[in-house]
Formats: sequence, structure tokens, C-alpha cells
Amino acid sequence: METYLTVLVRYVKLFLKEKRRDFMSQTLLEIKDLHVEVEGKPILNGVSLTMRAGEVHALMGPNGSGKSTLSNVLLGHPKYQVMQGKIFYKGEDITSLKTNERAKKGIFLAFQYPVAVPGVTVANFLRTAAKAIFGSEQAIKTFRKTLKEKMALLGMEDSFASRYVNDGFSGGEKKRLEILQMAVLEPRLAVLDETDSGLDIDALKVVAEGINRLSGPENGILLITHYQRILNYVKPQFVHVLMHGKMVRSGGPELAQELELKGYEWVDESVATGV
Repeated sequence: METYLTVLVRYVKLFLKEKRRDFMSQTLLEIKDLHVEVEGKPILNGVSLTMRAGEVHALMGPNGSGKSTLSNVLLGHPKYQVMQGKIFYKGEDITSLKTNERAKKGIFLAFQYPVAVPGVTVANFLRTAAKAIFGSEQAIKTFRKTLKEKMALLGMEDSFASRYVNDGFSGGEKKRLEILQMAVLEPRLAVLDETDSGLDIDALKVVAEGINRLSGPENGILLITHYQRILNYVKPQFVHVLMHGKMVRSGGPELAQELELKGYEWVDESVATGV
């Protein structure tokens, strides 16, 4: 005969299972026929993409294909003009929202080229960012405890928090700070713009491990990359190829491996011939 406690545990597990299923069925991001110009020059020419919670999508493409343009547009950079199409986040049209409004809703962008902020410590920077996102400021003691936990999760030394933001950082340290920001701000949608660029194999493994630890059933990750190597450590369910401002091919992880073997010219030729 079941006790009250065992019945309670069983129903809690069932509730959590159903809640996880609800999250994973939720469409986080939907891009519809997006056309974007920069200073009058067309860059994106009808991009469409759908992401659900719990999914990792890899966006690949050669230099100049529009990958970074897409990441900037998703966060509302004013330099990039949406000429046609819509961006929906959790069913809401965010096409015209400002960057800070999108960030507060749970969208995060890890930069390809993070900038240095001399005189501002990592801890103060992250505490200020957290206040801007969540709308309230944690007590210093509480935030320090949270930050220490996040840094431990990512295998980072405590001394990292007292350094100035990206000032004198190596390429690997800059990218690890981007992932630490993601850990502290806990976004529902993370856009990682060539987080692997400029990293040696050891730094790449560390950054990839951080991404894996932060991915889960409630969030989605759009991993933008030029090369396949980070996908050896971060396993996407979906891979897309962006060329000439358009999504020209989508598939599973095997598509990235095929690109590694054949290069982007193979995709270009197959699209041209309709194969």
C-alpha cells in the first residue's frame, strides 16, 4: 500500500515531466521571411527559422553570408534595418522592440568580438547587468554567492570576478566571460555568435563544456559558427546553412560533418543545380 509520501513524490515527478514536455513543445523563436539591409545594402534575403525550447540549432555559413547580421537583428541593433518579415519570440512579435526590451524578455547575445571595459570589474558588471534584466538588485552578499556558484559550474577561479571586463583577457577568457554572463542572466534564448573563433582546442573544450552545462529543456541555443569543430563538443539537433543571405539547406548533425568534408562550395553548387 502506497504511503502519502510515495504518492506525493510520484505526482510531483509526473507534474515536472508534464511541465518539461510543455516547455519543449513551446516555440521560442520564429523568424518569418526576414529581409534586412545595412546602410542600404541588402544582407538577408528572406530568412526563416523556427526554434523550440530544449533545442540547440547550429547556423553555419562562409564569411559574409549574413550570420552575424542575423544575430544583431535578433537583438535589435539599430544599424540593421528590417525591410520585410517578422521576428516572433514566444509568440510575441518583437520585430520593433529595442535591444534592452528584448534582453529583459530573456534573449541573450554572446559577441564574436567582446570589448574591454577598463576600470569595471567582472563582478560589478554582472551585478549591474542582472539588475537591468531582472528589475531588482540582489544584496551584495547574495549576488557574490550566486556568482561564485556560476563560476564554479564553469570551472572558473574566484579571482576572475575581480578583474576588469576583458581588459588584458586572452581570447579564451573573453569567450568564457560571455558564457558566464549567460549563466548569470539565465536567458531563455541564447544567440552565440562565433563563440569558437580564435580559440585553441583547450579553450574551445572549456567554452563548449560551459554551453552544454547551461543548455536545458527550458531554453534554446542558436550557435553561429563558421567551422564544424565546436560541434564535436556541442551537439545540435539541427544544422542550417546560410549563404547569400538565405537559408539554403537544413538538416541534422550529419550536415555539419558533410560540410567539413566537402566545404561550402558543395552546398553552393548543389543549390545552383537543384540537387
